[in-house]
Amino acid sequence: MTPDASAMVDHAWSAERLNAHCFCTGFDAVALEQALGSGLAPPGVFELLQQRCPSVFAARPVFASQAQLGRMAAVVRAVESVVALPAYREEVLAHAPAIARHDPGGAQGVFFGYDFHAAGDRVGLIEVNTNAGGAMLNALLPRAQRACCPPAERLIPQARAEAFEAAIVQMFRREWAHSGRSRPLRTIAIVDDAPQDQYLYPEFLLFQQLFRRVGLEAVVADPRELVFRGGALWRGTLQVDLVYNRLTDFAFEADASAALRQAYLQQAVVVTPHPQAHALYADKRNLVLLTDARRLAALGVPEPTQALLLDNIPRTEVVGPANAAQLWAERRRLFFKPFGGFGGRAAYRGDKLTQRVWQDIVSGGYVAQALVAPGERAMADGDDPRPLKFDLRNYVYDGQVQWVAARLYQGQTTNFRTPGGGFAPVYAVPAAACCSDAEACASLA
Repeated sequence: MTPDASAMVDHAWSAERLNAHCFCTGFDAVALEQALGSGLAPPGVFELLQQRCPSVFAARPVFASQAQLGRMAAVVRAVESVVALPAYREEVLAHAPAIARHDPGGAQGVFFGYDFHAAGDRVGLIEVNTNAGGAMLNALLPRAQRACCPPAERLIPQARAEAFEAAIVQMFRREWAHSGRSRPLRTIAIVDDAPQDQYLYPEFLLFQQLFRRVGLEAVVADPRELVFRGGALWRGTLQVDLVYNRLTDFAFEADASAALRQAYLQQAVVVTPHPQAHALYADKRNLVLLTDARRLAALGVPEPTQALLLDNIPRTEVVGPANAAQLWAERRRLFFKPFGGFGGRAAYRGDKLTQRVWQDIVSGGYVAQALVAPGERAMADGDDPRPLKFDLRNYVYDGQVQWVAARLYQGQTTNFRTPGGGFAPVYAVPAAACCSDAEACASLA
């Protein structure tokens, strides 16, 4: 902690200064183990987290300004307003897989992830995901923070974490009700390929436990375990009402997804998020449309909404032979992503590109996005502050931000492999942001 730590209670301290100098709170594995043992998880999840994903929880929280948080929420609302336009949906779904044009039956899609980079009071929406992971892990984090003094303890949003869990349950029940079902929701299948082998498998167990705590039967399943028979979707002897879809087979094209695809197309099960949501939100080509003033105007987007989108989404364009030479020349200011990419896979900073990779990009299926620098968070005080990069993930349902989390990392993209990195709680500034006891704060560094 810096010698003038008492100044940090002054609201004049910016989020950037706090991210560089405040070490009043930190992740506490003992507190996490105690929280998990209180009924939040089945036995063994703490040990599984330590073994499977030791870098999933960051050592420090991240600070964000109220202006940043407000601007991100406004961008979310702006994007949602464009997606609601019939002209937008018609244009986007025209080049989407056929299954994306199937009526999802009222389900809107759970856990949209709007990911931002932030600097000063400016933000940049770098992408939208429709099966954003980590929500249950982030609900745990406030219960696993250690503070050096009462002012710092007031930052930790324990009550908000409990409210977030309640909102998660309500969200799934709303998906069921929006789909026109009259009886109560009874069963949920959390579905992913080989779920026990997935990095975030512990989170699936947390979801299962949450659902069971509120009286819902929940199973974690591979899509190969699902069977469509008698007009219903089954996993063994359990008839599945709703599928919480964590698959990255976004259009249900794989043989393993055959039963799920059939049940979805016959509206025999509620699937959330679903293929149409992915096409409307997560295809990276949508960012091209959202950063093109001419196309936004043609869709009938109001000018204030256009201005908000153009100011807060980095300019994006499709890579092709016609613009390849120009983009190669400008590559150091660009980031390249596949249309249907997720989790940073096959995404490249332009200044790291080789000619071999560039030929793959030019061959098709990529967008080029203007670089927006991520935020930085110092992890310790002293001569070597060891800053990590971070982005801010907004978990969104029905156009409303439910929770904001940070992801800290080193390298080109978030990776959950960086010591000290991973998911981090986000504390809003202005607040009584740090304590006045420099010696106690330094003990946490």
